[in-house]
Parts: sequence; C-alpha cells; structure tokens
Amino acid sequence: MLVAGVAQSENLAGGSAEAGKSKALTCGACHGADGNSVNPMWPSIAAQHANYLYEQLLAFKGDAKGENKTRVDPLMSTQVLALNDQDMRDLAAYYEAQTAAAKPVADPDTVDSGEHLYRGGDEENGIPACIACHGPTGRGNPAASYPSLRGQYASYTAKQLRDYAAGNRKSDGPTKVMRDIALRLSEKDIVDVSSYIQGLK
Repeated sequence: MLVAGVAQSENLAGGSAEAGKSKALTCGACHGADGNSVNPMWPSIAAQHANYLYEQLLAFKGDAKGENKTRVDPLMSTQVLALNDQDMRDLAAYYEAQTAAAKPVADPDTVDSGEHLYRGGDEENGIPACIACHGPTGRGNPAASYPSLRGQYASYTAKQLRDYAAGNRKSDGPTKVMRDIALRLSEKDIVDVSSYIQGLK
C-alpha cells in the first residue's frame, strides 16, 4: 500500500525524479542535497508528497503575471521565478523520492500535551485532531494534498501555524481549513503540537 501511495503521488505531480535531481542543486543550499535541511527554519522536504510540493511551488510563484501568490517568502519567491511548470513537477518528484531523516521530539516536557492535541484535538475550543488529515504517524494524504508532517522541524511548523493564523499564508485554498484551525490555537498549543510533530516517525 505504501508503494502504491508513492506511485500515485508521483503520477499526480507528473514529474521525473531523475530529471529533478540535476535541477535540485540550487534548492540544496537551504533544503539539503537530499531534502533534509540542517537549518530548523527551513523545511525538510525529503519524502514529502510530490503533488503537495508542486502545489506549494505554485503558491510561491503565483499566476502568469507573478501575482495572486498564496505563499510569500522573499527567498522562495525569487527562486521559483526561473522555474517552469515541468521544473516544478520534476523537483517535487525528486524530493519525494528521498528519505526523511528522523528527529527527536523538540521538547520532551510537552510531548503529552502535544500528543493529546494531535491525536484528540480540543473539543472545547473547536480544534479538530491533526490525525484526521495528517494520519497517526504524520504521513498525510497525497491524494488529498494533505502534507506529510512527520519529522518536520518544530520551529518551522510553529511558524507556518502562526502564518496561517495571521492570514499571511493562504495555501490551504478556499476552504481556509488551516487558517480556521490555526486561529483557534493558543501559542502554547502551537509550540506543543509542533514539538510533538517533530518526533513523529
């Protein structure tokens, strides 16, 4: 089933991992040659679903005029300018084919509260369980474009949740599902669940 899921994700992105390897040299400066970043503020993208990576590159690139971007980052917005559609598909396929490096929980003192929120949500505050979309081990759902979260740096995940809450990131589409959820999270919730996600295997 896992192999079938990977193949499906590659088909959805329509890229070539082999072609993407040579195109990934510039990306490796921040994300690591194999997609495992050494800087916790830059995401590790090894083993991320190809279709999700492709969609995020599109979010940074915007439309044909470079407008209507749903994600804005000075560095990434500059990098995607030179990429055509096939480049993005090939890069996405290449990074999906890499192996993600496991990381420990960021803060062992918050693992219980982070796990509770990830697995059970917070009914009182209307926060659904992360597990519903991202799965018990954080592998996500490639067909639905729910990203793999497992082993992502806690500081990066926390920043994305804050960006969603502030409306600075809008790549969750018209449903605004992540923006709505992030708005309900306290700062402690964000820190705790991000820490727990970093340790998912």
